[in-house]
Amino acid sequence: MRTLLTTHCFIASTMAGQAQERTQYVLAISWQPAFCETRPDRPECESQTEDRFDAANFSLHGLWPQPRSRDYCGVDAQTVRRDEAGDWDLLPEPDLSPSLREELEQVMPGTQSGLDRHEWIKHGTCYDGDAEEYYADSLAMLEAINASEVASLFASATGKSLTQEDVRAAFDAAFGDGAGERVRLACVDDGSRRLINELTIGLTGDINRPESFADRIMDARPTDGGCDAGIVDPIGLQ
Repeated sequence: MRTLLTTHCFIASTMAGQAQERTQYVLAISWQPAFCETRPDRPECESQTEDRFDAANFSLHGLWPQPRSRDYCGVDAQTVRRDEAGDWDLLPEPDLSPSLREELEQVMPGTQSGLDRHEWIKHGTCYDGDAEEYYADSLAMLEAINASEVASLFASATGKSLTQEDVRAAFDAAFGDGAGERVRLACVDDGSRRLINELTIGLTGDINRPESFADRIMDARPTDGGCDAGIVDPIGLQ
């Protein structure tokens, strides 16, 4: 059972006259082609290909227990300094089963830069579970999105612009009316283009299999929508 935590990231709201639960987690998922436009020298960007998973699916950034100020739980000062300095290769590797490690490396291409180590040390240590449970739950939530109308919308819109309303409507269609109000878009400027590079999604309650995603998103509080619109970047530098 997860313990409910407060958040300063997601705003208070009501539904059907009743206050929503406080947002317990934020799931951050990346549109990797857009990420790589601004960080082309990263190993995961240099190795990206058209047939790789993250070319047409969302990839995992992280699952962040709330509030965002709650991090590095039980982590020693030297490890925190290494993480904050970006020396992720010096961080301990999360203890994962071989099957989960293989799946994580597919859906989190940032493992090539040590992102899995960073996310575990900073955020996963504050999760109610070990590294195996933390990443299994993260991947279950990502799987639900990549199997939904949301991922289909992005895959079909590469090279085109989507609005905040488009994205939120896709979440409503996939997970129920109001789900889109728990989603925030992040965009990055690339020359004259504005690209959608990340979605952050509020979740509250017990995370189980992908089927639990609809309940978890509806139990969280609504948030502001972030970026108004952006291009869904196709793979390859533009």
